[in-house]
Parts: sequence; C-alpha cells; structure tokens
Amino acid sequence: MWKSHLEFLIPLLVILLNSCIVLSERDFYRILGLPRTASVHQIKKAYRRLAKELHPDKNTDDPDATNKFHDLSAAYEALSDHEKREMYDRCGEECLKKDSSFGSSDPFQSFFGDFGFFGGGGHEQRSKEVVRGADIVMDLYVTLEELYSGNFVEITRNKPVAKAASGTRKCNCRQEMVTRQLGPGRFQMTQQTVCDECPNIKFVSEERMLEFEIEPGMQDGQEARFVSEGEPHIDGEPGDLRIRIKTLPHSRFERKGDDLFTNITISLQDALTGFEMSIEHLDGHTVSISREKVTWPGARIRKKSEGMPSYDNNNNFGTLTITFDVEFPKNDLTHEDKEGIKKILKQSSVNKVYNGFRGSG
Repeated sequence: MWKSHLEFLIPLLVILLNSCIVLSERDFYRILGLPRTASVHQIKKAYRRLAKELHPDKNTDDPDATNKFHDLSAAYEALSDHEKREMYDRCGEECLKKDSSFGSSDPFQSFFGDFGFFGGGGHEQRSKEVVRGADIVMDLYVTLEELYSGNFVEITRNKPVAKAASGTRKCNCRQEMVTRQLGPGRFQMTQQTVCDECPNIKFVSEERMLEFEIEPGMQDGQEARFVSEGEPHIDGEPGDLRIRIKTLPHSRFERKGDDLFTNITISLQDALTGFEMSIEHLDGHTVSISREKVTWPGARIRKKSEGMPSYDNNNNFGTLTITFDVEFPKNDLTHEDKEGIKKILKQSSVNKVYNGFRGSG
C-alpha cells in the first residue's frame, strides 16, 4: 500500500519542485519591459533608460533598490549576448548559472563610465579642491540615418589604470607657512613644500569597452560624458571622456536644427503638367509628393513632421523642405515645335531687368 502511494507521490513532488524552480527564476524580458522578439538595439536602449531610473543612488528610500538593479544587470548581461540569450531562451536562468562567466560583467560601467553619473562621481558635484586628470575629447562621426533612428556604438579604448606598486611616494604636496624662532622676540616665517607619504602606484594600460548611444535627434557638436574615463591623475581623480557628435555629409539631405532640406530635379514636362513621386526617408519610409500645378525652378514644398526628431521629445519632428530644380530639354526645337509651344502657353515675352539682390522690383 505504501509502495503504491510512493509511486504516486514521487512524480508529483518532482513536478512541484520543477514548478518552484521555474517560479523562482527571473523573467529577464519582463525586467527590461520587452517582448521575447526584442532586438539587441531595443535591449540596450531599455537597459540604459532603466539603469538611470533604478540605480540605488537615485532610490535611497527603496530598501530593495540594490536587488532590482542587480536583476536589471543580470537581464542585460543575459539578453545582450547572443549565446547567453539562446541558452536562456532554451532552458532559463538555471542553465546560465552553469556558465562561470555569467554575473561577472558590469554593464553600467560600459554605458556610463567608472563612477557613473551619481554622487561624488558627477562632474558638476566634484569638489574644486580635488585635482583631476585632463578630459579626453573624441569626435564620433555618425550618419544622418543614425541621428534619425538612433544606434549603439561600441568604443574600445586602452585606459591607464592605477595599480599598487612597491615602496612609497610623496603625495598631496602643498605649500605651508613655517614659523622659526631666531632668538628672544624674533621669529621668521618661511614657506616650504610639505608632502605626505603614500603607497606607491603604477599605471597599467587596460582595454575598456564602452557602449555609446547615439540618441535620436542629437545635434552636431553635442557631447556626452563618460565619467572618470579620461586621463588619470596620480594624486586625484581621472578626467572624463567626452564624446562629441560629428555629422557626416549626406548625399540627399541637409540638416538645420530639426529641419531637413533636399532638392529634386524634375523634367520640364513634369514641371508644366504635374507629377507624382515618392522619396525614401532616412529610416526607409516613403514620403509621397504630388503636384498638379505648374512647378517653377526654385519652387518649394514643405512637409510637416517629416524632418528630424526632436532630441528633447522624439515624438516631435521638424519640417522637410523640398526645393525643385527643372531640367530643360537639350535638343533643338523645330520651327513647328516652337510655334506649337507658343500656341499652348499663350505667353508674351517678359524682358524685365531688376536688381535681384533687392527683390523682384
């Protein structure tokens, strides 16, 4: 009898145990707020946004803030790596735990630098008395397509990192006034350099991988800062790495602020009779253009909300201005063709001379 009960209970216990394991596992997609079909770009964008919101330094009143942030880091590590994501999708977090490298990375550092953007690491919050290494300014050349849709760029750099070395060194050197008695009622004040004794250090070059987000709507010359990723200082804090956006020239569009400008050349026939066409935008969507009236050289059409996204609010877009050029036929016209055109246009000669710099007169 007991044997028959055991045969029934053992499979049930196995099912319950497996259910508990599944329930205890973290849903990395839910943590990032993404569907299972999310792209790597979407995963990086979601992590960067949530890292700012959930960092413990910004949520000091939440006792669970550190655990939430660790869950977010684990979710990003698992889903941003192709092999780890495949493993997680196949058999969950338990499989990832068998990978010795899982949980060893610090994605926050690669996105924001050594000290992030909080507390004592913030550039504006650093004490003026603390000496700093020099900032490094790096120009990042990006396409107009990247500034329209956004993108993530991996930057690899060799950073000098302080390591312990044998011996001691003089540090925190400063000028101090020293009073010395020369005799009864006679004193002499002199200035001398005073230093502390500190453990010796050496700088070792280490390869660092930084993740930089080209955010939609960023402007040419705009800078983003990786805190403490600049030049080191032996007695102070490292400087910052400043990434400066430089826009590559585009073959079809010119940008001014949030507005885009382009030129279209049409035939004289289309200029006179009208036309329909479409142009491909920076993200691949098409913009339809149609004209029924006569289109003269230099005529312009403005398409609202077809410009660049606003950096402050990606839901707002600038204007796309299209200027038309008219290509005239290069072949010679016969006398009959000329007479036929005159009959169709019924236009007399306009031989007006005026100062074009001051208007049409």
